[in-house]
Amino acid sequence: MPPLRAALALLLLALLPAPAAERPLQLLPQCRFLPTDWADGDSFRVQTPDGTQYTVRLYGADCLESHANDETDARRLREQRRYFGIASGSPAASTELAQSFGRLAAAETARALRQPFSLHTAFADARGNSKFQRIYAFVTTQGGQDLAELLVRQGLARSFGVSRQTPDGSSQNAYRDSLRDLELRAAKLGLGIWAKTNWESLPAERKLQRDDDSDLTSTLAKAPPSLPLDLNRAPLAALLRIPGLGEVTANRIIQARPFQSLDDLARIPGLGPKTLVKLRPHLALP
Repeated sequence: MPPLRAALALLLLALLPAPAAERPLQLLPQCRFLPTDWADGDSFRVQTPDGTQYTVRLYGADCLESHANDETDARRLREQRRYFGIASGSPAASTELAQSFGRLAAAETARALRQPFSLHTAFADARGNSKFQRIYAFVTTQGGQDLAELLVRQGLARSFGVSRQTPDGSSQNAYRDSLRDLELRAAKLGLGIWAKTNWESLPAERKLQRDDDSDLTSTLAKAPPSLPLDLNRAPLAALLRIPGLGEVTANRIIQARPFQSLDDLARIPGLGPKTLVKLRPHLALP
């Protein structure tokens, strides 16, 4: 290619918008933790120095629910306690034990964030089933600790959920692997929740959950959304009801929010033209 044409091609590439799945993180320093009566260890309210408030959902880590206010919360808590192999007598006793560790995780987050901390976020919507609009974020304590890593290391969370490239440039997979290694160590040492794991019943508990998930997947596969979903706000569970959309791609969509147009989906890795044609009837931007 002649030098002039090559230079023009590079210039055109530089002017193209960044791929939606690589939306850069923004640093929000000197944030403060806002106590609430609903916060969990991985989901809580913060305030930036200019007074703006956000509800934050941590990337990569999942703490046990400390509240079960509806059927959705109850199902999620059941899945979490099965993962950790919490089987203490009756289901009610197991649920209470699981919730007690949810409260411990919430208390640890409040303790770790007593001093101002840093937030890295691309403002991807993490609404889920929460009553509050949430954004995914990495949280770094004043002492330089990643909050998700801190919670997993102490056995108060598992490596689970939406993730992405970290503020220091580590890949999504590298961050997940690091959290999984910390989770394995916590389990080996019997820290936090793992101290109450019933190792004899854990395989059976996890199988029960896999069976439930399989039944749910089969049901949802037969019941796609009756109305188009809001591309920028639909939770993961709703996106997975769209025929042909898997969890990996659904998570990439969530990470890349907000979208200005349905055409922006073309920049999501793994979404080819044929798949986009199938998705369009199920998505909208009100």
